[in-house]
Amino acid sequence: MGRFRRRKPVPFRSPGELDAMAAAGAIVGAALVAARDAAKPGVSTLDLDEIVETLIRENGAVPSFKGYHGFPGSICSSVNDVVVHGIPSSTVVLADGDLVSIDCGAILDGWHGDSAWTFGVGDLSAADRELSEATRLSMEAGIAAMLPGNRLTDVSHAIETGTRAAEKTFGRPFGIVDGYGGHGIGREMHLDPFLPNEGAPGRGPDLVVGSTLAIEPMLTLGSGDTHVLDDDWTVVTDDGSRAAHWEHTVAVTEDGPRILTVRPGE
Repeated sequence: MGRFRRRKPVPFRSPGELDAMAAAGAIVGAALVAARDAAKPGVSTLDLDEIVETLIRENGAVPSFKGYHGFPGSICSSVNDVVVHGIPSSTVVLADGDLVSIDCGAILDGWHGDSAWTFGVGDLSAADRELSEATRLSMEAGIAAMLPGNRLTDVSHAIETGTRAAEKTFGRPFGIVDGYGGHGIGREMHLDPFLPNEGAPGRGPDLVVGSTLAIEPMLTLGSGDTHVLDDDWTVVTDDGSRAAHWEHTVAVTEDGPRILTVRPGE
């Protein structure tokens, strides 16, 4: 009989390690709420960055983004047509009607939490509200697929299916951003495997109890094509359409998916 190789599962953590990740994630959740509450017309994205960094450090954690491969901020602040990795700046000043995505990470006792949230400044257009809600629903669909016995691309397929369902709900198409997606997470912020936000089900490593992934769909009101600006970080839509980004760190448990980056009030 020939020798066969067993598939490796998505990396998994013990119950105690998941609790440690949830403690880091709770700080991330509180930081995102603080950023949203402070996001008013006239406030710069650098102001938001300073608020978040202060909160993270006051809670005994370290901003995981700051210095990561040279990134200068504690948050990624992505406004309007910026999809991800926007650099906080004193010259990016929020205005009424802006669509803002804040991505934030924290390290506590060596464990990482990573989460992103899209919200509006003042009054959003109906299209922007629907874009953000569609992205949230796509994330929720992916979270629901975090079950023992599923495989990695079952989550990808659920995210894509959630996006297509949202298109029917809102009566408009959404672009799934090409080339970006979720990832493994634990004692490092970015671990294998990469999690695409679309694709066929039933492929990739198995999900087992304790497997952890950062699930993060990114949708646009136009195409999914993007490019990176000259700062080598900021990702913007090619067609100038607005983008949204939602993310939670999630674990597989025997009782169903466990969100490890819960925000106050959730």
